[in-house]
Amino acid sequence: MMRSLYSGVAGLKTHQTKMDVIGNNISNVNTVGFKASQVLFRDVLYQTTQSATGASANSGGTNAKQIGLGTSVATITVSHQSGSAQSTNNPYDLMINGSSFFIVNRGGINYFTKVGAFNTDDAGNLVTGSGDLVMGWQVDPDDPTQIRRDTVSALRPEAEEFKTAPPELTSKVYLSGGIAKTDANLTTDDGVVKTVSIYDNLGNAYTVKLSVKQNPTDESAYDVSIVSITDVDNVNIIDGTNGEYEASFTGGTTTTIKFNPDNGNFENVGGVDGNKTLSLVITPKAGTQAGDVFRDLSSPNVEDHITGIEMDFSNMKMYAKKEECDFEIHRGGTDSTGGGRKVGILSDVKIDTSGMIYGVYDNGMSRLLGQIAVANFINPAGLEAIGDSLYQETKASGSFDGIGQDIASTGEKMTQGVLEMSNVDLSQEFTEMIVTQRGFQANSRIITVSDTLIEELVNLKR
Repeated sequence: MMRSLYSGVAGLKTHQTKMDVIGNNISNVNTVGFKASQVLFRDVLYQTTQSATGASANSGGTNAKQIGLGTSVATITVSHQSGSAQSTNNPYDLMINGSSFFIVNRGGINYFTKVGAFNTDDAGNLVTGSGDLVMGWQVDPDDPTQIRRDTVSALRPEAEEFKTAPPELTSKVYLSGGIAKTDANLTTDDGVVKTVSIYDNLGNAYTVKLSVKQNPTDESAYDVSIVSITDVDNVNIIDGTNGEYEASFTGGTTTTIKFNPDNGNFENVGGVDGNKTLSLVITPKAGTQAGDVFRDLSSPNVEDHITGIEMDFSNMKMYAKKEECDFEIHRGGTDSTGGGRKVGILSDVKIDTSGMIYGVYDNGMSRLLGQIAVANFINPAGLEAIGDSLYQETKASGSFDGIGQDIASTGEKMTQGVLEMSNVDLSQEFTEMIVTQRGFQANSRIITVSDTLIEELVNLKR
């Protein structure tokens, strides 16, 4: 009878433990990234009152006689099945679609989490809500378009050096559209004037005005000259009074576009057969304090610096019956390069499915800022939860190598602007609660009945 009492007590304790786990699961039903736990029971030590015997010549064998002493908790396992996605539209909120973990650092120690609710601090670091640093890989200093995958370090997508993007000198423009032979403006003193905006090395904007006039000796040729170049303050930087720069085309201040008189197709510019382009060269005037802001400084060797804006005329046509010229000048080349940019201000952050972080700037530039690394474990259920939705490695889980993995290499992906919700299944939890309640109730009856039997035994003396 005493054995049954202690078996009932063991049953009460184990069912209470299971109820504790169920209560914790239900209380975290809306906790971002929470993983539900499950309790499994096992029987415990048996008291053997008679051992098993084998058959002999004179008698048969007998089975062992054992009395169990109750139950205990076998395991409390964590289900790492993914939860549902909840949209937040926060650019730093991320969800891992798979079994990988984010790597975060607290006090110099790396921990792991499924909660991708990140933001930035005053130093531009990517952090969790508790201030833990989100870890990943930095941009390769030798190639800013690539990631250097070595030991993980704190990501700083909004660090001061990333707040702005450098300006870019305009190196190409192209003309498109048609010149109308009958346009009366082609024979005036001003001609047909078109403008295009350009940028210098410092990101300053300028407006270039070009004039196109009928060539006096060839009706299928037109002269192009520079009217003015003005800066953002509408100051002419090339005039004869206060301008500090001078501008010219390759070979002079005026050039000529030649068209085929039979079909109007472009033939050449500058009088050289087959020539499609020429350069617009802008240089400081002698004796001024102007800097050489229009010189291409991209080459490490000064002698290799290319001066001038390449102007492509090959997309132009000549028409006989149009009333007005409709050609335009476009900044950049036909391949969408060389347009130049102003100084860019960080306006948005994009994180792709592989965890690559890109800064988007208001000058149209996109810049790689780093990559979020992830950790994978042979046995994720072996990780030890330490609170704050963090896990630490154990011998059962396997160790973290300090480098991490590219999530794309695992076949998984990250989703920006969403969070992974709790994977608690309320219907399952309430069912388990009912079973646990009845189990607890049944074990309490064991104690009650055993107590009644003991009472009857004591009463035999009366």
